[in-house]
Amino acid sequence: MKTILCYGDSNTYGYIPATGGRYDHKTRWPMALERILNQNCAGEPEWWVDEEGLNGRTSSFDDPVELDRNGLRQIIPILKSHKPLDAAVVMLGTNDLKRRFNPSPFDISQGVLNVVKAIQYSETGPRNTAPKVLVICPPPLLESPVFGDIFSGAPAISKLLPPYYKQICEESGASFFDAGTVAKTSPADGVHLEPSEHLRLAEAVAKIIRVMAAD
Repeated sequence: MKTILCYGDSNTYGYIPATGGRYDHKTRWPMALERILNQNCAGEPEWWVDEEGLNGRTSSFDDPVELDRNGLRQIIPILKSHKPLDAAVVMLGTNDLKRRFNPSPFDISQGVLNVVKAIQYSETGPRNTAPKVLVICPPPLLESPVFGDIFSGAPAISKLLPPYYKQICEESGASFFDAGTVAKTSPADGVHLEPSEHLRLAEAVAKIIRVMAAD
């Protein structure tokens, strides 16, 4: 059985934009990913997906308001707790867009690159190798009726992220996917995904994972 870690923030956790609750296991994109990957398996499943989504998680920023959300600081213990991992899927950067961090597309991408490098040097893959890494650029934000003050100016910056993410993937050898090509954030809060978008994201990621596994 191949094991995949999905490492992200509230959109990996499954935050419901309209209520602030959490989607069920069938709806969240990592669990939908596992279901899609195993849908043609005869007998025992071939894929296992570990969910590691945390509301407010940044790539590598220390948040003075929401404490203990630094994704770089958390990644190694999490990797080791799920070892051995065939692949790690990283979707971070949305919370880096908060106004309190004075974000730039370059800084956000470098924070994600630090997480990628930590995974690649972690020796938490099979036989202490490095897990393969897929970096997902989050879909662009909308003007938020809920988090407008926190994410002031973020929609414009979020639209600039894909080429920066693509560049860090080319530098590091990680695979790249732009979630904005298949999924859109909900107008209910401008940040999080509706159930239909979770499914679209899972379907797209499943195709990439199959290619990565074949390499």
